[in-house]
Amino acid sequence: MASNPKSLLPLLLIVVALITGNGVLAIRHLLEAELPKIPELPKPEIPTLPKPEIPSFPKPEIPSLPKPEVPSLPKPEIPSFPKPEIPSFPKPEIPSFPKPEVPSLPKPEIPSLPNHEIPSLPKPEIPTFPKPEIPTLPKPEIPSFPKPEIPTLSKPEIPAIPKPELPTIPHVPNTPLH
Repeated sequence: MASNPKSLLPLLLIVVALITGNGVLAIRHLLEAELPKIPELPKPEIPTLPKPEIPSFPKPEIPSLPKPEVPSLPKPEIPSFPKPEIPSFPKPEIPSFPKPEVPSLPKPEIPSLPNHEIPSLPKPEIPTFPKPEIPTLPKPEIPSFPKPEIPTLSKPEIPAIPKPELPTIPHVPNTPLH
C-alpha cells in the first residue's frame, strides 16, 4: 500500500490512458455534467421566549464554632544511667629473642666452558636470470556503428463527440408549510 497519495497519480494516469474510448467518454460526461440547482427553502422563524427569573435567596450564615483547647502534656523525663567503668588491662610485654645467625656458605665455582668456533660457510651465489620481455599487443579497433534514426509519428486526431442532452428534472412546486 502506498504511503503517499501523490505516488498514485502516475498509476491513475496510466489506467485512464488504457481505458477504451467508451470509458473515456463516460468519464468526460461525468466531469462535464452539471448538478441541478436546489431551491433554497424559507427559514422558519423561532419565537423569542421571555427570560426566566431566578429568585434570590438570603445568604446562609455559618455559625462560628469555639476554638478547641489542646491540653499541654508534661515533658517526659529520661532517667540517667551511671556510666560503666571499663577496667584497664596491663600492656603485654613481648620477649626479645636473639637474632639468628645465618651460616655463610662457600661461593660455588662456575666452571668455564670451552669456546667453540663457528665455522664460516661460503656465501651462496644467486644466479641472475635475464629480464623477461613483455610482448606488445596491437590496439583493438572499435567499429563505429551508424546512429539509428527514430521515426516520428503524426499526432492522432481525436474526433469531436457531440454532448448528449440529459432529460429535464421536474421541479417540486413551493408550497407553504402548515
